[in-house]
Amino acid sequence: MDRRRKILLGTGIVTLVWLMIFAGLIGGVTGFILASKVAPNLPKTFISSSGKTVQVTSEESAVINVAQQASPAVVSIVAKGIDPFSGNLAEQGAGTGFIVDATGVVVTNSHVVDSADAIYTVVTKDKKTYSAKKISRDPINDVAVLRIDGANFPYLSFGDSSAIKVGQSVVAIGNALGKFDNTVTTGVVSGIGRGITATDQLGGNSESLEGLIQTDAAINPGNSGGPLLNLSGEVIGIDTAAASSAQNIGFAVPGNTAKSVLTNYLKNGKIVRPFLGVGTVIISKDTASLNNIPEGALVRTVQTGSAAEKAGLKKNDVITEISGKAINETNSLAKAISSRQVGESIEIKIWRGGEILQLTATLTEAP
Repeated sequence: MDRRRKILLGTGIVTLVWLMIFAGLIGGVTGFILASKVAPNLPKTFISSSGKTVQVTSEESAVINVAQQASPAVVSIVAKGIDPFSGNLAEQGAGTGFIVDATGVVVTNSHVVDSADAIYTVVTKDKKTYSAKKISRDPINDVAVLRIDGANFPYLSFGDSSAIKVGQSVVAIGNALGKFDNTVTTGVVSGIGRGITATDQLGGNSESLEGLIQTDAAINPGNSGGPLLNLSGEVIGIDTAAASSAQNIGFAVPGNTAKSVLTNYLKNGKIVRPFLGVGTVIISKDTASLNNIPEGALVRTVQTGSAAEKAGLKKNDVITEISGKAINETNSLAKAISSRQVGESIEIKIWRGGEILQLTATLTEAP
């Protein structure tokens, strides 16, 4: 009896030992997996300019890296014109841009360089000043491209803006208030596919923009035209507007849109885009229902000599379809036209005083 108990006891001890070893192995593997997931969030260190060791998290480290790598390619764009009071050349405005090619190709917003009479200069981070040349604008997408003379410029590359996610961290760099160049702000992607009507600071000129990226990264006056970057340092948007009546609601033109405009510029030496020649306002579904008119684009102006005038479009016509596709809040006239080619003929369905008409227009090149 005692022998059997001793044997059983010995067997139990051996089994217990093996169980402890197995449990230890499982615990070690689990700990390694958890540690590998947590490790990226552990503090890292760097030496500050004062020689002190500073701890930062991986996200802070990523932002620092983006700011250090991207800032040299971010430029200030200054507009100068004749002061009507003094008659002297004076600064009229300032914005931001960024270099996208080592030969000096710069991308910015169209509204940053929208005056044909102004003289534009580009100031790099190292305070060198260059004359802006070969400026070409796409006001429909609020993108402009220009050149500066030189070589071996630091430059930024575009990422895929269609792959961004709401909640993703982003970095904005710009000439805040036209005074504080290379100001860095951070935030997240707050929304995608936004549509806004943007006006200048005086409440004058306005433009409707679609498919924008919304972000809570601070976008101040002067930031327009600056890059919105992901944490890999790729441009995913161009900072273009901020909501004046709210906090931390800013918008950026998607990087893929800007990349398409840039490709157009590099191919043709300028931005070539189709042009119909009408000024319109959208009639929403609710407005159409209340006023017993169709949903579409209400024509407010028709440019003399344009494709629209030649086709027979008139003020107060409502454009309801372009080549069989309905014009509405999600498919604006500007969007429908921008997807076409110069010289292409389009079918325009309109409502005019209760009558439905079908017109044909041949798109020309935008001036």
